[in-house]
Amino acid sequence: MKKIKMTTPLVEMDGDEMTRILWKMIKDELINPFVDLKSEYYDLGLEYRNKTNDQVTLDSAEAIKKYKVGVKCATITPNAGRVTEYDLKEMWQSPNGTIRAILDGTVFRAPIVVDSIKPYVRNWVKPITIARHAYGDIYKNVEMKTKGKGKCELVFTSETGEETRALVHNFESDGVVMGMHNINKSIESFARSCFNFALDIKQDLWFATKDTISKKYDHTFKDIFQDLFDAEYKEKFDAAGIEYFYTLIDDVVARVVKSEGGMIWACKNYDGDVMSDMVATAFGSLAMMTSVLVSPEGNYEYEAAHGTVQRHYYKHLKGEETSTNSIATIFAWSGALRKRGELDSNKELMEFADKMEEASIKTIDDGIMTKDLAVLTSLNNVKTANSFEFIKAIRDRLEKLI
Repeated sequence: MKKIKMTTPLVEMDGDEMTRILWKMIKDELINPFVDLKSEYYDLGLEYRNKTNDQVTLDSAEAIKKYKVGVKCATITPNAGRVTEYDLKEMWQSPNGTIRAILDGTVFRAPIVVDSIKPYVRNWVKPITIARHAYGDIYKNVEMKTKGKGKCELVFTSETGEETRALVHNFESDGVVMGMHNINKSIESFARSCFNFALDIKQDLWFATKDTISKKYDHTFKDIFQDLFDAEYKEKFDAAGIEYFYTLIDDVVARVVKSEGGMIWACKNYDGDVMSDMVATAFGSLAMMTSVLVSPEGNYEYEAAHGTVQRHYYKHLKGEETSTNSIATIFAWSGALRKRGELDSNKELMEFADKMEEASIKTIDDGIMTKDLAVLTSLNNVKTANSFEFIKAIRDRLEKLI
């Protein structure tokens, strides 16, 4: 058959362990036979990151700025054990964190909804997208333990040397203190990415903080979102027929649980960390969770929300059979191909991305799935497929759709 042409490359970032094995098979079975794939390739596998002193990660982020669209395989963020295992020069930073910082992006995570796998929250019939502000808060905190009596203060010293002080607590005995920060520029980038993404996928945007308690820190988030919305986005939202809605974090949790889903839920950093795992679990599996990093300038990086599936990789190296769910990685590719097609006005490529996803979901609904899904499905007659059989089954259905 005639392959679908691409006019502009996308940025391809290879990864580690079992997801790296599946990455190649997805390309060989589901993409290359049908698409004349144009990609600028970067190997973000841990060995090559170590060889280049992590320069390859920086280069891949700059390439996304150039080409606007990237797709990333799951990668290892090394700990002390990995330093020894891979004989690393140092404990390199998370590639996701590095790319996120360079693009100044917001992470949007959404479950892949399949009819034969029912959410634990039965009224959730539409996916809930979590938008996480991935800067500051507790993840860049400064903390200390205190001993005995004493006073703890927040002190800000301006460039001119002027000091502003606020009492944290007068301690009468041992305790612990923590300082957090954020910057208005990052909050504004977060808000802009959320508003743009809502317009992009035509979904309502909900945002929540605890501004009634945190009258300066959380209230700043609320004010920046509202000011930006009123100044630049209200008319666009009205024209698109979607809503921006603000409420308190405890109220929004109750509203989300009672809803049918179908909204973008914007969260501060810690809230997003917790709620994305909650939503993923409630919908069935983290292996069925998509992730896209969106910058305020309109750069997109797609990946699976899960990690490198280390345990399955070690089994694979021993020659043992694995049953690894590749759906989220397939959807990372389909998301990137669709966005590339959208930016290039390439309708054929967009339609192919839709068919990749349709074939994947149909395979599961036909009762062919990996072990993690077999224990969740409502179907009675299920064929549990190994990692490679599952992708082959999707290939069969993709060929029929095309």
